[in-house]
Amino acid sequence: MMLSVVPLLWPAIPPLTDLPGHIGRYRILSEAGQGPLAAHFGVRWAVIGNLGVDLIVLALHPLLDVEPAAKLAVMAIPALGVAGLLWLAREVHGRIPPSAAFALPLVYGWSFQLGFVNFCLAQSLVFLGLAAWLYLARTRASWVRIAAFAAFAPIVWLCHSFGWAMLGLFTGMLEWRRRVEAGERAVPALLRAGAAVAPMASPVLLMLHGHADALAGDTGDWFYWAAKLRWTVSLFRERWALWDVAALLVISLLLFAAIRSPRLRISGLLGWPALAGLAAFIALPRLFQGGAYVDMRMLAPSVALAILSIAPRTGEDVLAARMAGLATLFFVARIGVTTLAFVQVSQAQAETLRAVPALPVGAAVLTLVNEAPALLWGNDRLTHIAGIAIARRRIFTNQQWALAGQQLVHPRHPRAAPFDRDPSHIVYPPGLVAGATDFDTAIRTFDRCSFALVWTIGFPPGRAQAADLSVAWSDGASAIYRVRESRCLSRSPSVR
Repeated sequence: MMLSVVPLLWPAIPPLTDLPGHIGRYRILSEAGQGPLAAHFGVRWAVIGNLGVDLIVLALHPLLDVEPAAKLAVMAIPALGVAGLLWLAREVHGRIPPSAAFALPLVYGWSFQLGFVNFCLAQSLVFLGLAAWLYLARTRASWVRIAAFAAFAPIVWLCHSFGWAMLGLFTGMLEWRRRVEAGERAVPALLRAGAAVAPMASPVLLMLHGHADALAGDTGDWFYWAAKLRWTVSLFRERWALWDVAALLVISLLLFAAIRSPRLRISGLLGWPALAGLAAFIALPRLFQGGAYVDMRMLAPSVALAILSIAPRTGEDVLAARMAGLATLFFVARIGVTTLAFVQVSQAQAETLRAVPALPVGAAVLTLVNEAPALLWGNDRLTHIAGIAIARRRIFTNQQWALAGQQLVHPRHPRAAPFDRDPSHIVYPPGLVAGATDFDTAIRTFDRCSFALVWTIGFPPGRAQAADLSVAWSDGASAIYRVRESRCLSRSPSVR
């Protein structure tokens, strides 16, 4: 657990893609109705299934500012995930199996690297919950376990609604298999397992009451095989493709050996939930009501359960010792390289953040980020870096998410639309993403009455060419432009 936290010790801000944007939201929530941010962002307080780290940061805010509070909360996620995986493996096998350390690096899977911290917190709680379910089944009456999880499920849902759905799926399959192994027939066992997990559905009442969790956004990309292949190859994705794909090959060989070798066994208690998770990965769409990468989120936890299901058969002591050594080496090597990758990314982010002191406190800033193609394996994760400027300078920028039912924050600059929220700040290479923001169009059409400054990230100084813009600050990799105060137009002057 302590070793899993090492990559996050040195960076002041954990270098996860979305996290700077989340930190900006934490500042907005912690100062709701106060200061400059009150004029820029409104907060609609509600009970929604996407508040995990938000609530932790708000609870810590009287003692810590939002950045260190966020760092502490994020550091807890891999530690809790490792604890849950090890406890779960012990409950299933009676001892921690030699394969277990192969699964531990998956707490740094692609969902975590992308900064889906609320989901990843929920995922760690799911691992702990599965272990607790087996422990209570072994030591307590059934009603104790059912009552405990009726209270636990809303906590997971409050962290992230998809994590709650994953908890229900995995727990249901685990309970079904537990009953089958106890001698019950498959169909009655399935019905009883469904009845046991049914009280965990109580968050549905929260979702229906007052439409507090009414979602908005697109649903689509069903059976998008190219994306699913990309998520599979990206299982260990961090910064160096050869290293990360090599880790995937190691795990693939381990799973193949477990299926084929008579010297290894697979526990159905974890094997069946893993298969259910992989089936969900295949069946789910990429987009669900505005949420992205929905299918991808199922992959790493399902593979982790599959790895934990593997153990040498009785009498294979030499094989067990060798497997334990290789698994430990795998985990230590992955953590070491993750630490190096995070140092590099955090340094690149710190260089970009040198622009932040040049932004006036409370200013309205149009942000445009030169986004690297998704196929480019290693990048500096600057997509939401402007969120740190919200936290430090209380600015308005078009970086914040504002989907009903998924965030509490909404922008208060209607004239700035469509450049008032995510993803209007993201500029992809031409022709790569349909409907994405075009840099020159954004510079030509953004509302001069809404924005006083333009911050371009990853574009050379002078790239924003308009008669009423002048460079106020630059360092070669990013630039801040000032909009001439004498001009306040709903349409900008012609581009030079």
